[in-house]
Amino acid sequence: MAKPIVTLVGRPNVGKSTLFNRLIGERRAIVDEAPGTTRDRLYGTVEWNGRVFTLVDTGGLTFDGVDEVTQRIMEQAREGIESSDVILFVVDAREGPTAVDFDVADLLRRTEKPVILVANKADNPERTLNVVEFYQLGVGEPMAVSGIHGHGLGDLLDEVVRDLPRGGAEPEREVDVSLAIVGRPNVGKSSLVNVLAGENRVAVSQMPGTTRDAVDILIQYKDKAILLVDTAGLRRRGRIEPGIEKYSVLRAMQAVERSDVAALVIDASTGVTAQDAHVAGYVLDAGKGIVVVVNKWDLVKKGSTTMAEYTRGIRTALKFMDWVPVLFTSAATRQRVSKILDLALEIALEREKRIPTAALNVAMQEAFISHPPPSARGKSLKLFYVTQVGIRPPTFVFFVNDPRLAHFSYVRYLENQIRARYGFQGTPIRLLFKPRGES
Repeated sequence: MAKPIVTLVGRPNVGKSTLFNRLIGERRAIVDEAPGTTRDRLYGTVEWNGRVFTLVDTGGLTFDGVDEVTQRIMEQAREGIESSDVILFVVDAREGPTAVDFDVADLLRRTEKPVILVANKADNPERTLNVVEFYQLGVGEPMAVSGIHGHGLGDLLDEVVRDLPRGGAEPEREVDVSLAIVGRPNVGKSSLVNVLAGENRVAVSQMPGTTRDAVDILIQYKDKAILLVDTAGLRRRGRIEPGIEKYSVLRAMQAVERSDVAALVIDASTGVTAQDAHVAGYVLDAGKGIVVVVNKWDLVKKGSTTMAEYTRGIRTALKFMDWVPVLFTSAATRQRVSKILDLALEIALEREKRIPTAALNVAMQEAFISHPPPSARGKSLKLFYVTQVGIRPPTFVFFVNDPRLAHFSYVRYLENQIRARYGFQGTPIRLLFKPRGES
């Protein structure tokens, strides 16, 4: 299941971003004394007492601005409230309740989501005692914390975890493969899902961004249960507009996280773009299987070499993914659409594949002999032992004399040797290098 979502909301300059950085354990949000520094949502992963959730930082809520930027901040914050499982309402213990705090409290009282009142900047005993003033907001007991010093955050996280939805709420479904349909907006993802599902289960529109959330559809195909997940179009970070689309990206990334295989849909009429490569990066970072689906193939004028030339272009544009199958489809004519499911099943099996340790060591020793690693400062990489330690994705550990000598070009060579011998079509594989004796 996708990770629960916890969202930080509040008026500007109450320390939401400082809290966000402290809770996720890294300095990702921009922190500034100027109000309104955070305009788009930022998100990160938090783990506490065995529970994992996504933490979202939002721009400050105001209720008197009429300019476009303010309106967009309000839109994305309101959408964050609506899409959250738990809301952290952050106020400033140093300043006490303000008129805007009362406006935010009124907004949050209308939601059915759990709301935790967080009195930030309680950096000394006096401010900690004064947080009782926030009872008048009418949204529950204020929790005194300090994002700067970390005071009270353990108790806050305990409360968050208690309010998170439990994973066992949904009945379990027997699923053989989970297939996420991802890509830029308006490349025909929902149309493909409708064909695969055999009915119009997903709204289809010529307007980009029609699909705002992930939609699960369970189908039967060749005695296999396949879960289709249609997602909103992903875009490069710089092209994501504030508001609903920003949150759609988060939902789409969550869909990729809980899938086995992703079908990256490309518009045949426009070809591969930098955005397509960026979407592919999301999938690869998550370690998921992938198939490139060139949709709207019926719109392309074809000759005897068109498909081969197009494939070469894709291989060039996605040069880090030469192991990924490429499929040409048309949702309009249903051409080769069912092949997406065939490839998803094949790739899922590849992700489960295990290589016997003895055979793997023979193969890699031969690879080292036929193409020795380059030397650096008079030293060369030496292989002592290699073993497969995981699947989904297949993961291999190379025990060597010095992992720092494993140049990325040689690592790529070793990956290619593994693929040449054992396949692993459509799935990333992980190669880890450790010194001998380290587990």
